[in-house]
Amino acid sequence: MEHCGCHKRKERSEEERKRLVNRLSRIEGQIRGLREMVNNDAYCPDILIQVSAAGAALNSFSKELLGQHIHTCVADGIRRGDDQVVDELVSVLAKLMK
Repeated sequence: MEHCGCHKRKERSEEERKRLVNRLSRIEGQIRGLREMVNNDAYCPDILIQVSAAGAALNSFSKELLGQHIHTCVADGIRRGDDQVVDELVSVLAKLMK
């Protein structure tokens, strides 16, 4: 059973974990590339374009993780009659939409 809510943990399949970690590794590479661009005095617009790409990659990661959360933790909580998971989801969405 997946644990969300008060335990603040979620068991993930090996496939799911690997997919998420691979995406984060690519994002980490983008951030390292940005550091190199700054260290090498790259032209500001070129850096900004790469910052935008890294931001888009993080947003895509967030969307995937949010979708998984809704399909698992939130859906399971609703089936159990736990309205707190909906409140938590609303709170998370508010923070994501800043």
